[in-house]
Amino acid sequence: MTQATQRLEVTLDTLIESVDLAEGIATRVAEAVGFAEDDVHKLGMAVREGAINAFTYGNCQDPRKKIKLVVEFEPEKLVIHVMDQGGGFDMCNIPDPLAEENLMRTSGRGLFLMRAFTDEFHVQRAPGGGTDLVMVKLLPHRPSGNGTSKSHAR
Repeated sequence: MTQATQRLEVTLDTLIESVDLAEGIATRVAEAVGFAEDDVHKLGMAVREGAINAFTYGNCQDPRKKIKLVVEFEPEKLVIHVMDQGGGFDMCNIPDPLAEENLMRTSGRGLFLMRAFTDEFHVQRAPGGGTDLVMVKLLPHRPSGNGTSKSHAR
């Protein structure tokens, strides 16, 4: 028997308050599916960075545009999308935040953190335009609960 994917989709206004809301939704879902406190915090930070990027760079703080947060709970992983309605960007044009000449810059670390705090990270074109930041975190393994244990014969 396979579990069906569960999906939560929220459309947020392009307001700075939406950043906190997106982070809060992500952390509550991560807690509910059983992630450890450290992973809950990392996922929250990753989504926060994605929402900040959508607000600042994608939608350019334009209140007429929306930020979409999609959380998909699959049998083995949690997939989170943060989508904006901007013009998109090419990852190849983003400077490396760890390069010596970029260490003192006040921006440019969000994508690095999203990649570091998730198991998979992709940037793709959102349906209808804009950018879709896709963050994947593998679910923690749970004990099978069948009461049996494996033993090795000698």
